[in-house]
Amino acid sequence: MQKVISKETMRQSDKYTIENKYSSLQLMNKAAEAVLKSYQFNGKVLIVAGTGNNAGDGYALALHLQKNLIDVNILLTENKFSIDGKYYYDKCKNNNIDIYMYNKEFNFNNYDILVDAIYGIGFHGNMSEKIIEIIDKMNKSNKPIVSIDINSGLNSDNGLANTCIHSSLTVSIGALKPGHFLNMAKDNIDKLVNQNIDIDIIGETYYLLEDKDFKNFIPKRANYSHKGSYGLVGILGGCLKYSGSVKLASMSLSALTLGAGVSRLIIPKSITQSVLPYILESTIFPIDDENGQMIFKSEEIDKALEKITALLIGIGWDQNINNEKILNYILDNYKIPIVIDADGLNILANTNNIKPNLILTPHLKEFSRLTKIPIDEISKNPIKLAKEYAKNHHIILLLKGSTTIITDGEIVYLVNKGCPGMATAGSGDVLSGILIGLLGYQKPNIKTVAFAAYINGLAGEYAEQKKNSVSMLARDTVISLNEVINPYIQK
Repeated sequence: MQKVISKETMRQSDKYTIENKYSSLQLMNKAAEAVLKSYQFNGKVLIVAGTGNNAGDGYALALHLQKNLIDVNILLTENKFSIDGKYYYDKCKNNNIDIYMYNKEFNFNNYDILVDAIYGIGFHGNMSEKIIEIIDKMNKSNKPIVSIDINSGLNSDNGLANTCIHSSLTVSIGALKPGHFLNMAKDNIDKLVNQNIDIDIIGETYYLLEDKDFKNFIPKRANYSHKGSYGLVGILGGCLKYSGSVKLASMSLSALTLGAGVSRLIIPKSITQSVLPYILESTIFPIDDENGQMIFKSEEIDKALEKITALLIGIGWDQNINNEKILNYILDNYKIPIVIDADGLNILANTNNIKPNLILTPHLKEFSRLTKIPIDEISKNPIKLAKEYAKNHHIILLLKGSTTIITDGEIVYLVNKGCPGMATAGSGDVLSGILIGLLGYQKPNIKTVAFAAYINGLAGEYAEQKKNSVSMLARDTVISLNEVINPYIQK
């Protein structure tokens, strides 16, 4: 896993490293060296420099490029410098590197590669019309753009932007930042690398999960075992209004594909016939209903949950008093691992009957209902709000997004797997199916929840490669699961 840190943690880490290990000028030079080795510079290079230390990294890079006999020019956005930046700027002048001041006639197409050294992680608020114009022209030049540390205009804590550089490569310095992954980041960073320049990380740290973190995660199956050895998982949901038979079947199939021994669909009687054609390996437990909605009968719920080792509640369920009673009854009387999604979350948002050790899997709108915080505010600070919510309620929270946030209130994992093709109905349901399948036989901890998100995203990426982002369906992700889990099974 790789460390991911906030702007504030980066500032603390820089300060500590400068006080105890390297001077700020040395760190600036090390950052330049890191960018140099991250990209194969050739042809004519233009470094577009702002006014802060990010520009200083650019000036130091210009010196290294010149030393490597690469033709390099510098474009100033303003005649203004940080103290350390001025040191390297003066060295560039003394070394006769051509330096220009931006004007509207400046032609970016005269260069082969552009380096974005306008803003670093300190950027916040609004940028001037001139900078907006420069960024717009750089993006429209169709030239490769290398951003130093973070794309100019992109918020390093949340990945939001009004205007920002679209980079061919972003070279993160010292540690990755949340703004490299969240919200708009993935649409504006074609490739991302982090370069460790020996900065000591001081402060709160999050973790980006990688393949190696899940090596041998799925245990090898013994010959001397049976379906009961791997759990009987329940999927409780559905109604006539949202019968979603295919989605329910996809969830059940994804649960089985991820290793659950048995998957039991607990659904209203009235939709049984619509679900049956899509079910082969799973079992069905019909619940008495009225007008397509489950009726709460405690004895019937107890029979449905008999021998269940983990339970998923809420898909296609609708919100009504009977479902509220069912959810509350289960939460008050069962201690098995419970995952709540979709309308289960919407009911929970009204009742607030949140028990310790639950696993909640909301998207932004559902999380907004749970927290009573507007979506825009959550988008600005998703990690902090997710972590606080999980900690306050003693639960595991999986907050869906272009990058998924998983937290138990202490640890924060980020899963950066997935693709645009997964922006389709049922993708979240497939994830829930994967998760409940794992919980049939794996520990109900943050690592298991994170693996579900990871393998779901990986299967989605695999499906998109075989198909395309427009035509891809949620079931394509399910079909791809067996293609991608092999590296994670103990040999």
